[in-house]
Amino acid sequence: MPTLFLDPGRLRTELALEVATPVADELGGFTQSWAETGIVFAHVEPVSARSRPGADQMLETMTHRITLRHRAGVASGMRFRKGPRIFAIATVHDPDESGRYLVCTTREEGR
Repeated sequence: MPTLFLDPGRLRTELALEVATPVADELGGFTQSWAETGIVFAHVEPVSARSRPGADQMLETMTHRITLRHRAGVASGMRFRKGPRIFAIATVHDPDESGRYLVCTTREEGR
């Protein structure tokens, strides 16, 4: 498999990597709280956008491809945050299986 060449200068978007942690409530259930596990620098590129009607408004969804240096523990179900923007991680893979980079497919819900 050919090695992926990526200019490291493109990894300039600072993102917070967050993991969901369940927090018990008074009724015996759980709520979801997000905890920051680290800061990464990545290349964020939009892939697609979609609008769909829902609850008397249009719901906007965008997918992005986020490329970052390899980091252990990144998995689907986690998310990236950049200010008010939230990128939910759908898939994670090593594009050339060299252990240098990770490519994450993410979904950003409209605000």
